[in-house]
Amino acid sequence: MSMPPPKKVEGEQAPVQETTKISITLTSTNPKALERVSSDLIDLSKKKKVRAKGPIRMPTRVLKLTTRKSPCGEGTNTWDRFEMRIHKRVIHILSTADFLKEMNSNSISIEMGVDVEVTLNKK
Repeated sequence: MSMPPPKKVEGEQAPVQETTKISITLTSTNPKALERVSSDLIDLSKKKKVRAKGPIRMPTRVLKLTTRKSPCGEGTNTWDRFEMRIHKRVIHILSTADFLKEMNSNSISIEMGVDVEVTLNKK
């Protein structure tokens, strides 16, 4: 036996805020600065009692460059090898859009060299 649908009562209705999935992608060549920023974001979400998942550590991208030491090409074949490691962290937060406004207004210290990309998905 199924229950009849609830009757709609006209009058006051609480505004329903849509839950959004906020994906924050942090990218940097300095892993210590990256961990500090991600821990600040997780701490803020715990203070606001918002569900957060992460930081999810993505594979490190290693960019390599090999060049000849001698500019003219004469002499022994000696090479310089340079590499740059790019670290990436992803944090998923399930909240309303108001949390994003609070996150921007709060003083989260995003250090030099840390790139932040925010993606909003309606749920």
